[in-house]
Amino acid sequence: MDCVLLTHADCLGHQPGERHPEAPARLTAVLDGIAAAGLLRTWQRIDAPRVTREQLERVHHPAYLDEVENVAPASGLHKLDPDTVMSPGSLAAASRAAGAMVHAVDLVMSGRTRSVFCATRPPGHHARAGDAMGFCLYGNVAVGMAHALAAHGIERVAVADFDVHRGNGTESMFRREPRVLMADSFQHPYYPQGNFPERAGYLPMRLAAGDGSDAFRRHWTQTALPALRAFRPQIVFISAGFDAHRDDPLANIQLEAADYRWLTHALRDIAEASGKGRIISTLEGGYGLGNIGAAVAAHLMALGDCSR
Repeated sequence: MDCVLLTHADCLGHQPGERHPEAPARLTAVLDGIAAAGLLRTWQRIDAPRVTREQLERVHHPAYLDEVENVAPASGLHKLDPDTVMSPGSLAAASRAAGAMVHAVDLVMSGRTRSVFCATRPPGHHARAGDAMGFCLYGNVAVGMAHALAAHGIERVAVADFDVHRGNGTESMFRREPRVLMADSFQHPYYPQGNFPERAGYLPMRLAAGDGSDAFRRHWTQTALPALRAFRPQIVFISAGFDAHRDDPLANIQLEAADYRWLTHALRDIAEASGKGRIISTLEGGYGLGNIGAAVAAHLMALGDCSR
């Protein structure tokens, strides 16, 4: 099988408000950018399935899942927190976004493909076990990682998060899990505020407002990539946020599309070395409609070298 692009029309049904930055147009821009780059010749588009309750409960508290289901509006909008808003289509979209990660794990573990990109929304890396946060309802990448550990017996999972915001939800869910190593670059101080742990298994890389390619590549080259290689992950996950791009309206980091391609190549090499090439990426942030399509295309060009 070619590389796999998991997405679903339901993900366009999450409509958190006319002025909300996490808009359906983000996903449209991503899919248009992938098509414009000619990548659909090598990326097979498949509909993402819905997640199951059992799969969600590996990382989320049952009471929180009940709450999200009970407050999902039949009309209008409902705020789960000041930034995270549900519309009538949000529950289906979130189910597809988390379900895509589970299906991606099953695909790479079966050997049907080695590379998967989940073009879904809402994002997930801020969602915590018992709370929605920062546009995120379910912890999509966390759901996928937990599935790899529980259903496939994986013993070493790596996750690389290059979104401009710290992946606090993913980090908190696996804080006591020695089988997981997380590398996380983000603008600091920035959202989310507060302290975060300096611990084994978590590699935070702080970028200052105005930092660009040099600082970003230096942090990953000196801190994260050597540790990830030494960890020898059997599968690599990527929380792929593109809001550190220089033209993104919500942050102040100055990355280019080439930086995403560079890091993705490095992460792919790690997956090739110890994980049979198994690598799964999912869309997190990225709110500049004029640049996100090209940035995602650059990411997929490196992610999807399925000929190797």
